[in-house]
Amino acid sequence: MKKYIIFRAEGSAESWKERKLEPSGALTRILAERLDCSDKPLPEPGYRPAEFVRVEQLHNPSVHGDSTHYRTGDWEVVQVHSYTPDIPIPHGGDYDLIAICICRYNPVNAPLKPMPERQVSLESFGGNREAYEQWLISQKEMAEV
Repeated sequence: MKKYIIFRAEGSAESWKERKLEPSGALTRILAERLDCSDKPLPEPGYRPAEFVRVEQLHNPSVHGDSTHYRTGDWEVVQVHSYTPDIPIPHGGDYDLIAICICRYNPVNAPLKPMPERQVSLESFGGNREAYEQWLISQKEMAEV
């Protein structure tokens, strides 16, 4: 099931006015968005979305994406509203479910954890076996150099 999950700050949440969309600079209450194609259930009240951090001194582009670490976030889900689209969403949307998770700012003292090693699979290539096998060959060739 393809789920589009939006984490949104409560209307009265402190500091939401400091968050701005890039590049427009418009104010937003959106904290994070996730596309989830797993069979995992939707987040429930009490869930805290992870915060991703880049520690410049430890960043290695060949190992990391943008983030080097993550931690349990300061925002806690307090309500979940889910919607099933009645009509297909154009431009590749085609979500089976859209969920809006309303979050309250509730800071925690969570430690930074290193990002896990990247996991590349056939699914990473959208099921394109030929592209996946070509990638495996390229990785083997790089290791032999």
